Amino acid sequence: MAITVTPATTTAVPDLRDQFLNTFEHEVATTLRVLRAYPADQSELRPHAKCKTARELAWVFAAEQGMAMQGLTAGFDWSKPPAFPPAPQTLDAIIQAFDDGHKKVADFVRNMRDEQFSETVQFPVGPGQMRDWPKIEFLWMTLSDQIHHRGQFSIYLRMADGKVPSIYGPTADEPWM
Repeated sequence: MAITVTPATTTAVPDLRDQFLNTFEHEVATTLRVLRAYPADQSELRPHAKCKTARELAWVFAAEQGMAMQGLTAGFDWSKPPAFPPAPQTLDAIIQAFDDGHKKVADFVRNMRDEQFSETVQFPVGPGQMRDWPKIEFLWMTLSDQIHHRGQFSIYLRMADGKVPSIYGPTADEPWM
């Protein structure tokens, strides 16, 4: 079998802002596909007593967008325990909140001055351990956490008999060939 190789072309490397925004928009679109594929009538699925319900786990995506904005703007007051607002009752409301939150984050990042990306945000790195994260690293960390929770949510989706869309490759429900 012959393999065709396409020669690489030389392109400019996007700056830090564009690198993040390009990946952020791609990953958010994938997360939205996974969330929208979830059967609404299965929102209270809890695979194990220690797990969140599907609705509560889906809310993490939206809450993290608020957390990202808090870190980028005012920072955190770690003298008080953080409190996320309770999850809305419907997956549609959660999906809308996530999409709205992602748009706020993307708009804010588009308008940040270059030097703001190296400003720091204090955020935990483990039990009782804090770190000053450059804002660009904080953004990447929150995006990585979204990807992590999306993997969890895709298992809930399979358990709820939903069709798992392609995330990074084909699935049983969305083959590429």
